[in-house]
Amino acid sequence: MDGTKAKIPHSLSREFFDIGIIAVLLHDTGYIKTVDDIDGTGAKYTFIHISRSADFAAHYLIEIGFEKHKISSVRNTIMCTGVKVDCNKLPFSSEEERIIGYALGTADLLGQMSAVDYPEKLPALYKEFEEAYRYEGTERLHERGIAVFESAEDLIRKTPYFYENVVMVRFKKMGSLYKYLTYHLKDSRNHYIEAIEENIKRIKLAPLC
Repeated sequence: MDGTKAKIPHSLSREFFDIGIIAVLLHDTGYIKTVDDIDGTGAKYTFIHISRSADFAAHYLIEIGFEKHKISSVRNTIMCTGVKVDCNKLPFSSEEERIIGYALGTADLLGQMSAVDYPEKLPALYKEFEEAYRYEGTERLHERGIAVFESAEDLIRKTPYFYENVVMVRFKKMGSLYKYLTYHLKDSRNHYIEAIEENIKRIKLAPLC
């Protein structure tokens, strides 16, 4: 584990703190089906739910009278949760906006992968992927550079690689914000990273069916 501490971050303005909270609340709304969508579940939108979430947020916030520049900030922040999204290409309006985007993108992965039952959830995650494969088409997903797993066992087997070579790389590209968590704990340990690494260890040691 990289134990290097990051520098103490700059404080955020109330405006961008609020924008960050709004993005947190709306970042997974892309899984919601429309009233006329009667086929399958929202899992079919797995690989497009981020853009759907950003679109939903924009539509909703316009309706309640949000200012355009704030809506753009919410959209950019939500887009940072996409593992395949190049955050360097997002049109951030300020360093504060970039920070809240990177914070949400980091927290989204930390929260999922550090859950105590994360390894046990992987078969259910694969079922969601399966529905999305049928909806999107595997050939189309391959063209977009999205990994297509052959089975739940394949997903589980490749999860350590995903963490070590995709997630950690993404964390670093987003400023290694996970290191700031050590400032909130008396023992200076990063319990989230430790929990993820324990999950990865369990996955590596568990026999595959």
